[in-house]
Amino acid sequence: MSAISTAYQLVPPLLGASVAELTAWVKEQGQPGYRGKQLHDWIYGKGVRSLADISVFPKSWRETVTDVPIGRSSLHFRSVATDGTVKYLLKLADGEIIEAVGIPSDKRLTVCVSTQVGCPMACDFCATGKGVYKRNLSRGEIVDQVLTVQEDFQQRVSNVVFMGMGEPLLNTDNVILALKSLNQDVGIGQRSLTVSTVGIRDRIRQLAEHQLQITLAVSLHAPNQELREEIIPSAKPYPIEDLLEECQEYVDITGRRVTFEYILLARVNDLPEHALELSKRLRGFQSHVNLIPYNPIQEVDYQRPTRDRIQAFVNVLQKNNTAVSVRYSRGLEADAACGQLRTAKGNS
Repeated sequence: MSAISTAYQLVPPLLGASVAELTAWVKEQGQPGYRGKQLHDWIYGKGVRSLADISVFPKSWRETVTDVPIGRSSLHFRSVATDGTVKYLLKLADGEIIEAVGIPSDKRLTVCVSTQVGCPMACDFCATGKGVYKRNLSRGEIVDQVLTVQEDFQQRVSNVVFMGMGEPLLNTDNVILALKSLNQDVGIGQRSLTVSTVGIRDRIRQLAEHQLQITLAVSLHAPNQELREEIIPSAKPYPIEDLLEECQEYVDITGRRVTFEYILLARVNDLPEHALELSKRLRGFQSHVNLIPYNPIQEVDYQRPTRDRIQAFVNVLQKNNTAVSVRYSRGLEADAACGQLRTAKGNS
């Protein structure tokens, strides 16, 4: 049964839990209810990693719960790109490794979080899809990535993008719980949270029903089904027409526009005729196209288009009244850019 649709029964680890859930838990331990708020403040405000370190708790009680995990990961590897982007390999409690990326700018700090260990979607241009899918991440394991980056930068995180390892909507329940925790517990505004998906049948609709004011980013990458299947083999059972229909439902339910991500692959999907077809496909849609020039990985020989080809694509979209922007990914030198994430240290 869905963890979203039933009352959530808190079991450790504690990270990701709300004030109400933590309060219920401390009461189960025979402690007064106000210790739930204290526990919440120490987990999310102070970043405590062990209950034994919460000095406001009675020493006698701390000794009885010292083995209860808060749910923080350990740093396995850290690399820094010349633009200041930092890639983290984080070791989870079961020994699995995931990636998170901290992306600083003058006015904000963005974190790119993973939602799965590996990814089953097997997008042809993506390093994560070349690896082995292991499992979904819990809500706490997702929230932990944000706290880790925040602590390392000594700066509050302002934006979170669910664009790391994994397909978020194959882990919908935990992703929704994590979104709510990042908003209510960590204090990040919903409109500063973005969930990216290749598109899983009925899951966009499920996300919409929670009426969150987040940004939905759909990885389209092609203007038609045939080309999309070449780039994203897992898209075969979900026709692009059905995907866009579900996206329109998302707009109708939430009142929020959809961002369509489009990786530009030289001589594959970057021709002016592709741009024209994309514009026709999205006509009348409350949307925005986010073009992402391809970031190279070792396993495939796709190439990044030249700036002239990118601009030509943009020009066609603009001429046909399609809202568009180009995102040049940060962290290329650290293999931390879009499509480059994987868990191997050194050659990652």
